Amino acid sequence: MANEENLRPAWQKGESGNPKGRKKGSKNRSTIAKKWLETNQKFKNPITGNEEALSQEDAMTLALIKKARTGDVNAYKALMDSGYGAPIQQIDQTIFEQPIFPDIDVSRTTAVNKISRLEKRIKIIQGGTSAGKTISILILLIDKAIKIPNLEISVVSESIPHLRRGCIRDCIKLLKGLNRYREQLFNRSLLKYQFTNGSFIEFFSADDSSRLRGARRDILYINECNNITFEMYNELAIRTKDEVYLDFNPSNEFWAHELKQDSNAQFLKLNYLDNEALDKNIIFEIEKAKEKAKTSAYWKNWWMVYGLGEIGNLQGVVLENWTQIDDVPEDAKLIGYGLDFGYSADPTAICSIHLWNGKRIVNEVCYQTKLVNEEIAKKLPKHELVIADSAEPKSIEEIRRLGYMIKGCTKGKDSILFGIQLMQNQEYLITSNSLNLIKELRGYVWDSDKTGKQLNKPRSNGNDHLIDALRYHEMENLSNKNYGTYHIR
Repeated sequence: MANEENLRPAWQKGESGNPKGRKKGSKNRSTIAKKWLETNQKFKNPITGNEEALSQEDAMTLALIKKARTGDVNAYKALMDSGYGAPIQQIDQTIFEQPIFPDIDVSRTTAVNKISRLEKRIKIIQGGTSAGKTISILILLIDKAIKIPNLEISVVSESIPHLRRGCIRDCIKLLKGLNRYREQLFNRSLLKYQFTNGSFIEFFSADDSSRLRGARRDILYINECNNITFEMYNELAIRTKDEVYLDFNPSNEFWAHELKQDSNAQFLKLNYLDNEALDKNIIFEIEKAKEKAKTSAYWKNWWMVYGLGEIGNLQGVVLENWTQIDDVPEDAKLIGYGLDFGYSADPTAICSIHLWNGKRIVNEVCYQTKLVNEEIAKKLPKHELVIADSAEPKSIEEIRRLGYMIKGCTKGKDSILFGIQLMQNQEYLITSNSLNLIKELRGYVWDSDKTGKQLNKPRSNGNDHLIDALRYHEMENLSNKNYGTYHIR
C-alpha cells in the first residue's frame, strides 16, 4: 500500500510548487513573441509597392512571398508549409500500413496529404513535373476502392495509349506493391480492375463518345484534363455521383481555371518539392532549369510551369489581339458565320461574327463531333451567309440544297498565312462562353525548328477548328469588297 505521507504535496494550499520559478504575473516567451509579431509598423509592401501599416508577421510573410516569386524554392517551401502544413512524418495507419507499398519507392508524401485534405466535390490539382499528382490520386482511389464495397471509379484521359503509358501502368504497379494485384481480376479488354469487395476502377478515353454519355459512377478522375474539352468534362461530371479529380500541368490557362470559381470546387497547386519520394537525380535535373531560366524566355517559362507549377505563357502566340466580353451586345450587327467541318476525331466548329463599335465580336455556336450535314444545318440560320471550308464541296452542296446560304472559302497559295495576316489587323472580342475558342487562341502558336527558331507557320496540333472557321469567314469578308452579295440559284 502507498504511504499517504508520500502522496501529500510538500507545499501548502496557495503556495508555489516552484518558488524559484517565474514570478506570478510575468509573461512567457510565447506571449512576448506574439506581442511583437502583432505590433504594427509602416513598411513598403513588396507586392503592391505602397507604404502600409503592417504587423511584423505580415511583413515577414510578404518578404517570403517576394523571395518565392523570384524562384527561391526554400522560400516557396516555407510558405506552403505555413499555409498547408508541413509533411506528416508519422504515417496515418488508418489509411495504409507503413510502408504503404513495401517494394515501391512511395511514401505518404506532402502531395498525398494535401490532396487527401481536399473536401469539396471537384478537386482541381495543378502541378509541375514530378509533383506526384497522378500517383497520389491513384493511391487515394485504390484505398477508397479497398475500403468501400461496390465503389465505381472511372479514370479518363485523352486516349487509350496515353492511359496505358500512364495511369494504367501506375495503377498496376501500385496494386502489385500492395500485394493486391490479381491478373484474373484485371479485364484487359475492358480495361477494368475488379476488387473482391465489388468495387472497380475502369479506364477509358475521352474520345469514346459512347463512354462519355454512358454509365454513371461514384468517382471520376480525369488525368491531364487540359487535353480534353469542357464539353467532354461536363458529360462525365454530370454522370458522377460523388467526387471529381482533375489534374494537369499549367502550360497555359484553360477551362479548369474558370471552374475554380465553382462553389463546389477546391483548387490545389503542387510542385516537385511536394513529392518527397522523388529520386535525387530527377530533383537535380529539374533544378538545373532554375539557372537556365536566367538565360532564355523558354527556360524561364519551363521553370515557371514544370518547376514551380505556376501558369506559364506559351511562346510565340499567333493571335494576341483579343479580349473577352460577357456576351454579344444587343446593338451588335451580325455579319456572318464561319464553319469548319469535322466528324469523328475532329469536331464540327461553327462561330458567328458580329460588328460592334468598330470591333469584331466572335461567338462560339457549335463544337461537336459525329454531326452529319443535316444536323449541322439545323445549327445554322437560314438567311445569314455561312463561309465553310472549300475542301468539303459535297457537304457544302448538301447544306445549300437544304435552303441555307453557304459557300466555300476562296483559297490560294499560302492561304493560312494570308488569313492570319488579315486577322492580326483586327481587334476581336470573344464571348466568355466560347470556351473552346478561347482555349484554341491561347494555344495557337508559331511552329519552331529543332534549334528553337520560329518558323513562319502555325504549329499543327489539331486544336484550331474554331480558329479555322473564323479564318474562312474573315478571308472572304475582309478581302472581298462584294462580300454579302449572295444569291441562291
